[in-house]
Amino acid sequence: MTEGAALGKPGYDPATYRPLTWSDHAEAFRSGADRPSDYLARCLAVIAAREPKVRAWVTLNEVAAMPAAEAADKRWREGKPLSPVDGMPVGVKDLYMTRDLPTQMGSPLYAGRTTGEDSACVQALRLAGALVLGKTVTTELGFSHPGPTTNPFDPARTPGGSSSGSAAAVGAGMVPAAIGSQVVGSVIRPAGFCANTAIKPTLGALHRGERQGLSHSHLGVHAGGIEDMWAVAYALARFSGGDPGFPGLYGPEAAPPAAAPRSLIVVESEGWAQTDDATLGAFERLLEAVAAAGVTLVRRTDRADVEALEREIAESLLLCRDICGWELRWTLRNLAYKDVTKLSDSMRTRLELAEAMSIDDYRAALAKREAMRSRFRAVAGTADAMITLSSAGPAPLMAGNSGAGEPGITHMTGLPAYNAWTSAIGCPAVTVPMLAVGGMPVGVQIVGRHDEDWRIAGYARWLKESVAAVAG
Repeated sequence: MTEGAALGKPGYDPATYRPLTWSDHAEAFRSGADRPSDYLARCLAVIAAREPKVRAWVTLNEVAAMPAAEAADKRWREGKPLSPVDGMPVGVKDLYMTRDLPTQMGSPLYAGRTTGEDSACVQALRLAGALVLGKTVTTELGFSHPGPTTNPFDPARTPGGSSSGSAAAVGAGMVPAAIGSQVVGSVIRPAGFCANTAIKPTLGALHRGERQGLSHSHLGVHAGGIEDMWAVAYALARFSGGDPGFPGLYGPEAAPPAAAPRSLIVVESEGWAQTDDATLGAFERLLEAVAAAGVTLVRRTDRADVEALEREIAESLLLCRDICGWELRWTLRNLAYKDVTKLSDSMRTRLELAEAMSIDDYRAALAKREAMRSRFRAVAGTADAMITLSSAGPAPLMAGNSGAGEPGITHMTGLPAYNAWTSAIGCPAVTVPMLAVGGMPVGVQIVGRHDEDWRIAGYARWLKESVAAVAG
């Protein structure tokens, strides 16, 4: 980590930034040269130092975490870890239930709420031996209204949303991994803002538990690198599987090796026109380096079918707004009945927009989504994967930020214009920190065909390990 980042000042440098990792400690855990309990103690020290400014956590559970870490010490020493993540401290986005901690969902209407139950992903983490260290901040109900978290590289900037705390905790070196979720851009965008490696897997590949009320929401993983990202994702799949009716995450337990793609489709989406010149310039230089490494790049101007895909996904933000709004209506109505004044202006606007929809409007939106998915399937098979930005630039400043977004909705945590299309289509996406713009990280996504999560993680690993990051 750079000195500037440690002080909470702008100073991200991809050449010197070193994320916190777990998997490379396995041999030390086995030999006794290091222990999960000592690792946890180091994490807690970083949290104590940085949390007052970063504010990534809603609640922490150090009291329960340390005995669990000491139990993991013994298992590693005896050569019997429950999984590769046995003893790993993990943050859980405060949308998911935890039996021993409140689940408050970023809303005053859920303040102090306890369920006494674990969500499927939390249960899986415990079965794998991971330490549920605490709950990380989410935006209100996982949508647009921000929480208190700041960016770990500049406290004046947003960490992104809705997985704000998860992204910031990993970016600040507080934990090696954290659970997030995405229904529009809530894993990939904040991960890019905070220099995380992260996966938004194939729709349904990881069990969302009680969070299945939105038809294209995804459970995701933030981490310091591909090894830890895959280790956590695999543990979730091993111990809880995918959503009901879905086959779950495909791929072996071992993280994918770096694999150079032969061809990549460059996707602009609706984000391109809203991206600042410095970010576009840095991304184009990165693409030049990718091409120089022998990868064939296909642009929208090269082929009619790619252009047709670009046109099909050009209003994905609006589509996601309408689908999510309709599907969220009953929840928002219930909350409004309790106390509408405790819903943010943004959430009340979502409810008003949804109430103006008819069932025919929703059916039309679903038909549009299916057309996008069909077009994607036709084009995705013509290349190894796709490449695009993770955001329309670095994390915006919080003060004076008027926000940006689709009609009726303002996004104060950054515009998810590069993310909505992959969420609606349900295809896997992996972001890696490849750009530095104005001293802040910007992620680059590798997007692939459904159920090829392991493969695209290998392409993302190749990109991170074989192509030099670019400063803009």
